Amino acid sequence: MSLQSWMWILFHVFLVLMLAMDLGVFHRKSHQINVREALIWSAIWISLAMLFNLGIYFWRGSEHALQFFTGYVLEKSLSVDNLFVFVLIFSFFKVPASYQHKVLAWGIIGALVMRATMIFAGVQLIQRFHWILYFFGAFLVFTGIKMAFEKETGVHPEENPVIKLVRRLFRVTEDYEDDQIFVRKDGVLWATPLLVVIAVIEATDVVFAVDSIPAVLAVSRDPFIVYTSNIFAILGLRSLYFALAGVIDRFHLLKYGLGAVLTFVGVKMLINDYYHIPTMASLLVVVGLLGASVVASLLIPPNEEEVVHLPPGSFPDQPDHETLSETEMRSPALPDRNKSS
Repeated sequence: MSLQSWMWILFHVFLVLMLAMDLGVFHRKSHQINVREALIWSAIWISLAMLFNLGIYFWRGSEHALQFFTGYVLEKSLSVDNLFVFVLIFSFFKVPASYQHKVLAWGIIGALVMRATMIFAGVQLIQRFHWILYFFGAFLVFTGIKMAFEKETGVHPEENPVIKLVRRLFRVTEDYEDDQIFVRKDGVLWATPLLVVIAVIEATDVVFAVDSIPAVLAVSRDPFIVYTSNIFAILGLRSLYFALAGVIDRFHLLKYGLGAVLTFVGVKMLINDYYHIPTMASLLVVVGLLGASVVASLLIPPNEEEVVHLPPGSFPDQPDHETLSETEMRSPALPDRNKSS
């Protein structure tokens, strides 16, 4: 068996072990993740990614290591946009803070499978149809410009067709049943609103992956580099959410930085056959654009309409579900308890 095959196997063994320890040991019981715990786990996931990057440096050389790091930074940055949507989804469904880690855990496990499928499909398409690079590049330029200049229309989970699909497939309870995804009542299997939230988050991730995966493919076309950098960025997304949830609305100008990054990456993909922009230069541009948007967000206060107002229990350091009334515990846009699918 080749060294490349062994690296694929060892990476997935590492992935399974880390997920098992994270979900089966450290976060086996649902609890409210505070900022301190979130920062510790963020540091753990980032450190593991950098150690892996060091391994790529000794195994494949500096260019591949730089491609991994650039892809990781790019995917991590684009994932921040997911956090805004997570906040709104949790707010809409009134998901208590102690349940949110479990929802994101299942959502990220599903995202890992979907991202892997989309990455390998994208690599195969590029290898067989070189012209598709121009399509990806033009799509990224269009998406970047749209992200930067389109007026915010908000997120409307109640309009998501996934909710209708879950209703059709399962009976859904009206209220949360602790942290259970499925419950049995009088011998009948019911789904809880947590399943609906997980499904909405999974569907949302597919939309974001359509932007982020072509962007990483502009940095490297090596399946192992693209896949591992993407996976490491996704693995740390939960802890990043809990670390930033309380202040996420302060980064109100980040969308302009992300839009500029997608536009730059799209242009890089379009001109690659005529002029190759070095990976280091790409990394500096990405970091510079994102850093500028973050600094500008901190210096320029957001307008009142740009601030996300969350109900109690939406993120750490707010009262959890134990202080909520029975009415507040109910998730909106769900069927009556007595209605079948």
